[in-house]
Amino acid sequence: MPISTSDQLKHLIRQRAARYGFDAIGFASVDRPWPAGARLEAFVQAGRHGTMTWMAETLERRRHPRGMWPAARSAVVFGMSYGPDRDPLQALTRKDRAAISVYAQGDDYHQLIKGRLKELGGWMSAKLDCKAKAFVDTAPLMEKPLAEAAGLGWQGKHTNLVSREHGSWLFLGAVLTTLELEPDVPTGEHCGSCRACLDVCPTNAFPAPFQLDARACISYLTIEHEGQIPLRYRAALGNRIYGCDDCLAVCPWNKFAVTAREQALHARDELKAPALADLAALSEAGFRALFRKSPVKRIGRERFIRNGLYAIGNSADPALAVAARARLSDPSPLVRGAAVWALGRLLDEADLAALAQAHASEPDAEVREAWRDALRLPGRGGVRANP
Repeated sequence: MPISTSDQLKHLIRQRAARYGFDAIGFASVDRPWPAGARLEAFVQAGRHGTMTWMAETLERRRHPRGMWPAARSAVVFGMSYGPDRDPLQALTRKDRAAISVYAQGDDYHQLIKGRLKELGGWMSAKLDCKAKAFVDTAPLMEKPLAEAAGLGWQGKHTNLVSREHGSWLFLGAVLTTLELEPDVPTGEHCGSCRACLDVCPTNAFPAPFQLDARACISYLTIEHEGQIPLRYRAALGNRIYGCDDCLAVCPWNKFAVTAREQALHARDELKAPALADLAALSEAGFRALFRKSPVKRIGRERFIRNGLYAIGNSADPALAVAARARLSDPSPLVRGAAVWALGRLLDEADLAALAQAHASEPDAEVREAWRDALRLPGRGGVRANP
């Protein structure tokens, strides 16, 4: 007997999705107006996307879900919880240790979710007489406003999706389909007067509620930004070396969230709070081995060690100067420059001057400039680093 009604189709899709471990599922129409497109255009025009040039290059496709696939009529949006088993902000108190964003402490969610959504899309195409295409973050599809339209939650003041059941800890994916499915009812926004996520931001990256300037966001700076991170933000990084969970972790709706069900998304012991000295010593092979299944591997060793050296500089622990000093001979100018900054924060004036003299033959102009900046730093105080 052919399946004909929207409710029947949605029921079958929900049943099937449950087998793949998804914690939330909703349905949205892609025929409706899409105000998120105008917001994205304003974001790009204001330059708030920083060096993420692909956002401007793919703007036309990002404006509307059907920009990705004109034949699509509905979106099925899926959420998978990655709720941590502890408070992520506790890691910020251990200055000799690294704070890695919760989502990057387990396996790469892109691979986990994408494989399952492709299977689900294949099943929909075969069994429900339709066409379907799966998307997980890497394609120019705005999943957060799509999830909001599908009733999974709302985009909070930190611009991330907030769920009444899962707090701020949901990975998202979507399947666009040619099926005409009745959309679910959006939940509406439930942030109220709370501004915890705005007030906790170490770099004041939110110009206003529901707006983000990525150029000041620690997640952007530690992951997307390729060169030396601007001086004015380095002290604010603290020991955050990959991403930042502050705005997510303080969300009051997290009180309803539970630990991720998927074992692959659980934090690996070696990534919960690794020693900064050990991370700074990683070779290319060591970096690849440690982050073999992690999204961290995508930024490469140079940027990762750069971030770790900034954290060492922020540790106020002179014992870590040994780890920073070892990187002065690193093949990467990016790493050497970050090592210089760290040493400028940790060494006294005489030791720093002697070290600078020993490296007077530094071949890279930017690293030489880093030495000049470091020699003007007032020792461990580092006031100039965050004016």
